[in-house]
Amino acid sequence: MAPLIDEFQYGLEAPICLTWELTYACNLSCVHCLSSSGRRDPRELGTAECKALIDEFERMQVFYVNIGGGEPTVRSDFWELVDYATAHHVGVKFSTNGVRITPKTAARLAGSDYVDVQISLDGATESVNDAVRGAGSYRTALQAMENLAAAGFAGFKLSVVVTRHNVGQLDAFEEIAERLGAQLRLTRLRPSGRGADVWDELHPTADQQRALYEWLLEHGERVLTGDSFFHLAGYGQAPPGLNLCGAGRVVCLVDPIGDVYACPFAIHDAFRAGNVRGDGGFARVWRESELFADLRRPQTGGACSACSAYDSCRGGCMAAKFFTGLPLDGPDPECVRGHGETALAAVAPGTAPRSMPDHSHGRAAGSGRVPVTIGRRPPERTCEESPLAGFSEAVR
Repeated sequence: MAPLIDEFQYGLEAPICLTWELTYACNLSCVHCLSSSGRRDPRELGTAECKALIDEFERMQVFYVNIGGGEPTVRSDFWELVDYATAHHVGVKFSTNGVRITPKTAARLAGSDYVDVQISLDGATESVNDAVRGAGSYRTALQAMENLAAAGFAGFKLSVVVTRHNVGQLDAFEEIAERLGAQLRLTRLRPSGRGADVWDELHPTADQQRALYEWLLEHGERVLTGDSFFHLAGYGQAPPGLNLCGAGRVVCLVDPIGDVYACPFAIHDAFRAGNVRGDGGFARVWRESELFADLRRPQTGGACSACSAYDSCRGGCMAAKFFTGLPLDGPDPECVRGHGETALAAVAPGTAPRSMPDHSHGRAAGSGRVPVTIGRRPPERTCEESPLAGFSEAVR
């Protein structure tokens, strides 16, 4: 029997899972936000359209959707959509900064077998986390996780974007997860969205990449990675996971206005395959788009094919290459053999593509001027552009 990776690289009839960003609205301004979230897009899919899309997922037998944003829980119909999805055999995992995970909400989540929760935390200490995610975000995330633990929700996810400043805290993150009955999930920092502005200063150094690789091998199946680090396989041994870029093959992104992209980290017209509002809906985009058909064809590897590590790392992350100005058939910018560093030196400053569009708040990203607390009222109108609608002046 052929290995799964050989089957997956040519695409499936339906994605194993997909990321669905319900809204760009967010009460935070994280400096590395891959979707440049902040303000709500007034064109976002309405409740009826979202339910119709869920019906389509059910017909296609999509196993589950990873709901994100923005902060998805600020949508007034969020729980209605979660309930609708689970009632129609579509499991839900949603990512949140924890602002709406009250004790009551935590109890509700603990009672569901079809909903998983992922709390974002990018520092094992308040100072490291809040420098990236904003003042108050560390305490909010910890309180949300404590509420989930108290409600008996075992196995929720503690999600960490690995940066230069928190890579030395991996053991501390694992201790937090173990204490609260969570599972640690590590993801790679990509130069997407606002992340492009801070990638040079936040992405791990070469020495830190090596230390991360060894840590992942040591901790094995206890830590989830979402196949973020398959570029590290160039060191010699593949980290746990599929170790394949699944863009347009087994995963994709549906954004708040229904645009379908090959990858959650590649929000750019170059990777937009269509829109669910078009004829044939999502199924037609997934099965018939020219972009996805191209991604599912055998890849040559380009310049990387001559490297002895190519069969392991497969050239690395498409989005990381694209948004640093490197060719898609070139080396990953964090290539463990150093080829990416050489290639980056040849990229003219300011020529790398940027994610689009930008929904950032008017204030500077990461300014720490959007403090968060649990228990605020939901937005008063689904179409309200401001993610702070319905919140008190104290959080403006």
